[in-house]
Amino acid sequence: MIWIDLLLFALGIALIVKGGDFFVDSASYIAEISGIPKFIVGATIVSLATTMPEMIVSVMAAAQGKYEMAVGNAVGSVTANTGLILSIGIIFMSIAVTRKKYLVKGLLLIAAVTTVWLGCLTGKLSIIASIILLAVFAAFVYENVRSARADMSEASEKPKLVKKELIIKLILFVVGAVMLVIGSDLLVDHGSNIATFLHVPEGIIAVTMVAIGTSLPELVTTVTAIIKKQSGLSAGNIIGANIIDLTLILPISSLVSRGQLTINDQGLKCDMPACLLLVLIAIIPTLITEKFRKWQGAAMLAVYAGYIFLIAKFFLV
Repeated sequence: MIWIDLLLFALGIALIVKGGDFFVDSASYIAEISGIPKFIVGATIVSLATTMPEMIVSVMAAAQGKYEMAVGNAVGSVTANTGLILSIGIIFMSIAVTRKKYLVKGLLLIAAVTTVWLGCLTGKLSIIASIILLAVFAAFVYENVRSARADMSEASEKPKLVKKELIIKLILFVVGAVMLVIGSDLLVDHGSNIATFLHVPEGIIAVTMVAIGTSLPELVTTVTAIIKKQSGLSAGNIIGANIIDLTLILPISSLVSRGQLTINDQGLKCDMPACLLLVLIAIIPTLITEKFRKWQGAAMLAVYAGYIFLIAKFFLV
């Protein structure tokens, strides 16, 4: 029944909003108490947890033989993370980064998007591309560990550790992550049911509602970070989530599909180019100026809006 879908859809939103609040608070505390910069925490722990919806959706889709949905969700989530979520963060926050910390992660993200695009030119994600993506993921993890160690050795005096407070924050971190995953699952499933009830084409649901829905944890984390002025956590989370979406989720989905992870012409000619363009706008100027500029946010938002318009027009023809 449509009323049940509407109710569960609203419950999903509530879980995501409150879960995001728990999540950012706890991640910030973990960063402060450990001496690890928020950017590093955002690019590892937060990113892994907030990419769980994408992981669940893509792997399940691959297992069910919905290969285009599996690829479209992962790539579409990176596009939404960059063109919608990061752009919002850039417009409303002043986000400064150091080239030393940003360079490797930025280049790894560009390499991941390019590898996926080239690896799918034959119509399916190749085994070689999957191996390269896993290597990029390994490099990403190594860089995070290396950066964390270096920053911890250079860090100033850490706040006094209160065991009870740490336990509470760790519990809230886990609870927040679970709420984000469950909330996103409810939102995607019942949002899709609502769209189907309203006779919205399935293709539009796949590239908009599913991709944006599974990216809601990143969106809520970003909005919460804006409110709490945790800009480093927001940027690190989105960059880390994007890398994980492409370098871990897609190879796992390919393994589940036994190498049959296919992509259609629309994905090759529209989704991939839009994703790469958005990533380049986000990465290249920032490497030069060491700061996200508001014009970047506006440009990314405009590109994303144009992309959604073209996708909708494509499916409505």
